[in-house]
Amino acid sequence: MTKITFISDTHGSHHKVTNDLPGGDILIHSGDFMNSGRHENEAISFLEWFNGLDNYKHKIFIAGNHDRLFEETPTIAKEMFEPHHPNIIYLQDSSIEVEGLKIYGSPWQPEFCNWAFNLPRGEKLKAAWDLIPDDTDILVTHGPPHMFLDTVIGQYEHLGCKDLNNKVLQVQPKVHCFGHIHSSYGITDFNDIKFINASVLDETYQYTNKPINLEL
Repeated sequence: MTKITFISDTHGSHHKVTNDLPGGDILIHSGDFMNSGRHENEAISFLEWFNGLDNYKHKIFIAGNHDRLFEETPTIAKEMFEPHHPNIIYLQDSSIEVEGLKIYGSPWQPEFCNWAFNLPRGEKLKAAWDLIPDDTDILVTHGPPHMFLDTVIGQYEHLGCKDLNNKVLQVQPKVHCFGHIHSSYGITDFNDIKFINASVLDETYQYTNKPINLEL
C-alpha cells in the first residue's frame, strides 16, 4: 500500500500544517501556496518548507490561481527549485510515475477575476484537459470538476469545470485531487473515483481543515 497525503491552498500558512503531516510515501499539494503570487520570498519560503519535509519520499506540487510567479515568470520560478530543491517535483501539464502510480498535474481553471492560470470555459479549457493521459492514476488539478466539491457556503452555483468533469469520468483515475474552493473541503466517491478537495484553509483563510490521508 502507498501512503499519500493531500493538501492544497496553504496561501503562505504552510508551517501551520507541519505537525498534522503524518509522513508517508507521497505528499501532494494542489496549488495556491502563495498569496499575492508575485513576491519571490513567498515562493522561496514554501519551497524550502516543502523540500525539507523528510518524512515523505516524494513531494509533488502544482501551481494555482494565486501563484502568478509560476505563470508570469516561469524561468525564474523554475530556477528557485531546480537544482536547489531536488526533493520536490513540480508538474505543469505533465506527469510522473512514482511508487507505481502515474500522477498528472495541471494548474488551469475557469477564468476567475485577473488571477493566474485562467482559461475561458469551452474550447481553450477543454484543450488543456485533453492533454490528460488515459492511464492516469492520480489527477492533480487546482480547480474542481463540475458538481464535485465545487460550491461556496451560502451559494448554490456549482463552480467547477464541466469539461474537466467529462475528462475525469472518461479517464477514470483512482483519485482526482484539487482545491481552490475552500469551503468544499472533503472527500466524495463516484464511479470508483475518489474526489478530494484538500483545501486546508477555510473561506476566511484560517487553518481549519486537516491534511487528507489515503492508502492506495
